[in-house]
Amino acid sequence: MIIAHGIDLVDIAHTTRLLTDPTDQLLTRCFTAREQEDVGAGTDRAARLSGRLAVKEAVMKALGTGFSAGVGFLSIEVVTLPSGAPTVVLHGAAEQRAEMLGISSWLVSTSHEGDMAMASVIGFTDQAAPR
Repeated sequence: MIIAHGIDLVDIAHTTRLLTDPTDQLLTRCFTAREQEDVGAGTDRAARLSGRLAVKEAVMKALGTGFSAGVGFLSIEVVTLPSGAPTVVLHGAAEQRAEMLGISSWLVSTSHEGDMAMASVIGFTDQAAPR
C-alpha cells in the first residue's frame, strides 16, 4: 500500500557551481562517504549528485518533515541496488519518521536532462491494503 509520495527538481548548474566553490562543503554536508564513492568522478558527476539531492528532498517531502525534526541530507542515503536501480536507506530521525508512518520500502526514480535533475519517491508499507 502506498503511504507517501514526494517529488523534487534540482538545478544541475547550481550543483556544479557549489562543487567548484572551495568554500562550500556540499559533498560532506549532503552526501555520505558511501554516496561520494558510488558517484565517483566523471563528466556527469554533477548530474548524478543533483539526482541524489533531488531524491533526498523528495524523501523529506514524502516524510512530511522537510528540513525539520532532525531530518537532513545525511539521514537519507541514496544507494544503488545490484540491479542498478536507486533506493534509499534512512538513518536516525528519518528512519524513525518512516517507521512512524508505516513506510517499510521505497520506489525511487531519477532522471536528468539538460540542466535539471528530478526524482520521484514512493513510500510503501508491506502490509496488505485494508478492505
